[in-house]
Amino acid sequence: MLPILLSCGTFFSTLTGGLTGLKNSDKLHRLLGFTAGVVMGVVAFDLLPEIFDSLGHGVSARDAMIALMCGFLLFHVVEKTILIHHSQEHDYEVHHHPEVGIVSALALSGHSFLDGLGIGLGFQAGNAVGVAVAIAVIAHDFSDGLNTVTLMLINRNNRRRAFAMLLLDALAPVVGAVVGTSVHISDAGLTLYLSFFAGFLLYIGASEILPEAHSKHSSYATIGLTVLGAVFMFFVTRFA
Repeated sequence: MLPILLSCGTFFSTLTGGLTGLKNSDKLHRLLGFTAGVVMGVVAFDLLPEIFDSLGHGVSARDAMIALMCGFLLFHVVEKTILIHHSQEHDYEVHHHPEVGIVSALALSGHSFLDGLGIGLGFQAGNAVGVAVAIAVIAHDFSDGLNTVTLMLINRNNRRRAFAMLLLDALAPVVGAVVGTSVHISDAGLTLYLSFFAGFLLYIGASEILPEAHSKHSSYATIGLTVLGAVFMFFVTRFA
């Protein structure tokens, strides 16, 4: 029940990000800076320690790091292939077309489904891991909602269609969490999954959210909020 309840937070986070994008996306740099710190903090202070503690059961440190790199590279390839990386939007202006926006938004929804799946599977490793992963997902799903709306609008879709795709993106992690709670995997499989998911979070934190936070309004305040986000996750994971 707790994974599903927390996944509802992703629904509202995604929805809030999208609605903010429909109004104004020029003042989000500081919030995105904090989000990047939160995401990176989850990897450093919770997922990696949990992965190292669970090594064995046929999984070596090298296996875990291979899975981590696969997570990083897979999402890098997927995002670059289907043009959904927010910081690359202006490089693809020649491709602006409604269908491009829809395909990109659907890809983000698939990404959000995996986020929810990560919450459900994270709780199989323990409540502390599950809560930490949920916090990271809730934090970064704000930017998912923003990106969904932005990609729809920049590709000449109307606001009504953009909002419809936003709702789909917001519901996807809830469905993923439900699936994640009903799928059971072995200790070895869970270790590899957490490693893969850590690679994914490293990618969106360092390669997507953080550059976006500094793309237009780089400042010491944004840097400070990134540090604050990481410190926040340190204390959350420490006391969890």
